[in-house]
Amino acid sequence: MKERLDKYLSSQTALSRKEAQKAIKEKRVFLNGTVIRAADTKVDTESDTVSLDGQPLTYQQYVYYMMDKPEGVVSATKDRAERTVLDLLPPDLRRDGLFPAGRLDKDTTGLLLITDDGDYAHRMLSPKKHVKKRYIATLDREPEDSIVSAFASGIILGDGTVCKSGHAEPLGGSRVALEISEGKYHQVKRMFAALGYHVEALRRVQIGGLTLDKGLNPGEVRVLTAEEAKKVFC
Repeated sequence: MKERLDKYLSSQTALSRKEAQKAIKEKRVFLNGTVIRAADTKVDTESDTVSLDGQPLTYQQYVYYMMDKPEGVVSATKDRAERTVLDLLPPDLRRDGLFPAGRLDKDTTGLLLITDDGDYAHRMLSPKKHVKKRYIATLDREPEDSIVSAFASGIILGDGTVCKSGHAEPLGGSRVALEISEGKYHQVKRMFAALGYHVEALRRVQIGGLTLDKGLNPGEVRVLTAEEAKKVFC
């Protein structure tokens, strides 16, 4: 596949298209060992070698990151007032086109995927794929035993919306593990509210067959391998 040099740079680094063009003008970019001055120079992504500031770039069409989202940041690419999950990315992982695949509320923590692969995100979020998400909810009180059958039957929200059946598992005390395959607005909190509970804390720990890496601290992120990225659909 061939693409413009400035587009190549912006897709593989944290540079914007304009910043990539500036870097080319400043003679900081080499193609196969030769300095390049034209931003529209074509690059063969499979065979050419591109270097920026003396560092060769390894071409990746798409990237997939796992983040342990902390409380207090929003799942968005940009926000005028709030810090976003993209603001937490270290410089070496930033590149043009990244976005959070799905959302977690500002006060919800845990597993969040960040990618630049729109098709991957669409398939993961599509209701037709039935990708399950597992959450750990801390409620305002210890749940009754009937909560298990209530989720299995399908919760009816306050506005009349009928949710698909889910799997609830009391963990002791006020903590409940919940698996659902939908992603309606504030769904987990609204489902518990329909049963008379208030969610005091919510953490997502699994998407499909992909489990949150316990070695990550809140706000940390790491690259997923190709096999890990596929586990979302298992």
